[in-house]
Amino acid sequence: MREPKSTERRGLPYLIEIATNLFPIWILIGMILALFSPSLFSWYATGKVLGTSLIVWGLAVIMLAMGMTLRWEDFRDLLRMPKAAGIGLVAQYLIMPSLGWFISLLFQLPTPYAVGLILVGCCPGGTASNVITFLAQANVALSVIMTTCSTLAAIIITPVLTGWLAGQYVPVDGWGLFLTTFEVILLPLLIGMSLHKGAPGFVERLLPVAPLLAVLVITLICSSIIAQSASAIMAAKWQLLGSVIALHGFGFLLGYYFSKVMGFDAIVNRTIAIEVGMQNSGLAVVLAGQHFANPLTAVPGAISSVTHSLLGSFLAFIWRLSKNK
Repeated sequence: MREPKSTERRGLPYLIEIATNLFPIWILIGMILALFSPSLFSWYATGKVLGTSLIVWGLAVIMLAMGMTLRWEDFRDLLRMPKAAGIGLVAQYLIMPSLGWFISLLFQLPTPYAVGLILVGCCPGGTASNVITFLAQANVALSVIMTTCSTLAAIIITPVLTGWLAGQYVPVDGWGLFLTTFEVILLPLLIGMSLHKGAPGFVERLLPVAPLLAVLVITLICSSIIAQSASAIMAAKWQLLGSVIALHGFGFLLGYYFSKVMGFDAIVNRTIAIEVGMQNSGLAVVLAGQHFANPLTAVPGAISSVTHSLLGSFLAFIWRLSKNK
């Protein structure tokens, strides 16, 4: 590999790189603004284009950008290492539900918060994990496959584990989960990969701004979710915030070392850690609102959406810098 010239580290591409590396700061700023001025972001959570939520469009754009960085060969290579995807799936539904149950007891959470935290732990990996994996320069293809597998498995596993650990049964719209997976993950990803193959010149011009675009969109999504629940979050005690931080913090940690014990390299370890530590909190909020009478059950999911993004962003920030060095 040739040494980069000094001029290559100047100009607009360099500024875009700096702005991308500061993504934890943008998410934190968005969270603070959403808490104190919810109207700045609430429009995004409620807005629709062509009958589809702006959040769905945002995630689709992110997946399209990530798809443009992938080759079909990346997925063929993964078929030669199915152990990583399998271990990641086991870690997802072994570590997080157990942590949700244990931490709710450890922090002695009130019933609605305890049920909400367990529900978050029992949900599949979220599409935000694919974004963080992308920004961390880990294995995006593996992350996407793990998200897809855990989402499809959630049709059965999420209601069973939630019913067992939280003492109530939560029905899940399996067909809706499948359609969302296809629309938000698989379809844009396939389009992006097709562009990578069929229009490499066009993709090459877009790739420098793709990470920054992902940062801006995920900041907008997280801020809009917080804006919707701002009053409940402001009223929540530190007991609840600490429990959510503990859930995701130990999720990242245990996911990494679970993978490491299984003999994988650092890139796979980071990918599995991100996938385990980041949940589909939006699904948890929706299920809590539809299947539990107490509205406070949805609050852990709302806090989780920003907490795991912040923790994952800081991890990706550190890993991205270490890889660049």
